[in-house]
Amino acid sequence: MPQDPPGSGPRDGPRDGPHDVPSAARLVAAVRDFLESDVLPAVEGRVRFHTRVAVNVLGMVERELALGPEQAAAHARRLGELGFASEAELAAAVRGGLDHPALVAALTESVRAKLAVANPAYLDG
Repeated sequence: MPQDPPGSGPRDGPRDGPHDVPSAARLVAAVRDFLESDVLPAVEGRVRFHTRVAVNVLGMVERELALGPEQAAAHARRLGELGFASEAELAAAVRGGLDHPALVAALTESVRAKLAVANPAYLDG
């Protein structure tokens, strides 16, 4: 069984939510591990390509489950610091010519958070 993603809590310890163990993160990790370890080496061509895509997608889901709540709170805080309650308000202000000194830093952090889920390797370079 794969290791828990960062921030996912104890392996199979008590849970506060309505769902039993294993957690969604553990289930996703188990499927990703199975595809990567057992299926990928046994297939070729188109099926191998689609299996790689599935492995990558499940990795993204794992990272979103682990990082998502903290990232959402940080994103809401950044929006609030800029004076907006939603991305739609921020987008409208940017289209209208918003010139705020903290805008670039806030947008950079938002992109970094998205990359941490979608493809953390891009953050390493």
